Amino acid sequence: MSYNLLKGKRGIVFGALNDMSIAWKVAEKAVAEGAHITLTNTPVAVRMGEVSQLGEKLNAEIIPADATNVDDLKLVFERSMEVLGGKIDFVLHSIGMSPNVRKKRLYDDLDYDLLDKTLDISAVSFHKMLQVAKKLDAISDNGSIVALSYVAAQRTLFGYNDMADAKALLESIARSFGYIYGREHGVRINTISQSPTLTTAGSGVKGMESLMDFANRMSPLGNATADECADYCMVMFSDLTKKVTMQNLFHDGGFSSMGMSLRAMDQYEKSFDEYRNEDGTIQYG
Repeated sequence: MSYNLLKGKRGIVFGALNDMSIAWKVAEKAVAEGAHITLTNTPVAVRMGEVSQLGEKLNAEIIPADATNVDDLKLVFERSMEVLGGKIDFVLHSIGMSPNVRKKRLYDDLDYDLLDKTLDISAVSFHKMLQVAKKLDAISDNGSIVALSYVAAQRTLFGYNDMADAKALLESIARSFGYIYGREHGVRINTISQSPTLTTAGSGVKGMESLMDFANRMSPLGNATADECADYCMVMFSDLTKKVTMQNLFHDGGFSSMGMSLRAMDQYEKSFDEYRNEDGTIQYG
């Protein structure tokens, strides 16, 4: 169902790769809500992924760009304003990748050159994007910018590795830039802390399926899907949230406020069964 929340608005969606991507869902919903958009991802992602199909479907120009490269980001904003016919009303930053995770380097055995890449791709790219947009005066007054985050920025979760550090930095950038951009142009900047979601990037996290099951058992509303995250983004891009800025907004079915749920405890207790003695007590090794 469409509510025309973004009728006449112009947007840029960073990071759509395939139909598993939250950015892909956001792009589809934004157009359904009346927006005109451009799509951007790295040149290799554009060649190897399915974003060209999405561009054709949505009549959206695809602008290949490396989000860690300032010159490429200038091209994205300048070309988007040219194609869309004016300043940009909303932007989604859905970019994250850890070479350490891909190479299965543990957190206490990180390759620091790879850590630099993790932070640059997953967080510093957000600062670069915002700085380029501001210097070009590319965002409309009262525009909205959203980046996707995760609760591992606040809490330690096994296997999330140096991406947790990147998400913490991402959220800090949103607050720091949100103050400046909001004060000067009314532009609001927020992060959405989404439930664990089986995207292409998420599937690389160690134990992702177990993490999703645990989060689903812990959350009173269950895990939020990629489609539901896209719905939330529509509200954040719309004029309904003009006074929401510098916030990390949890979209996780209540997981971030939980300590232990009955469903999670029940599953946890079942794991003891194979270690119980005949009298029912647990035999620890």
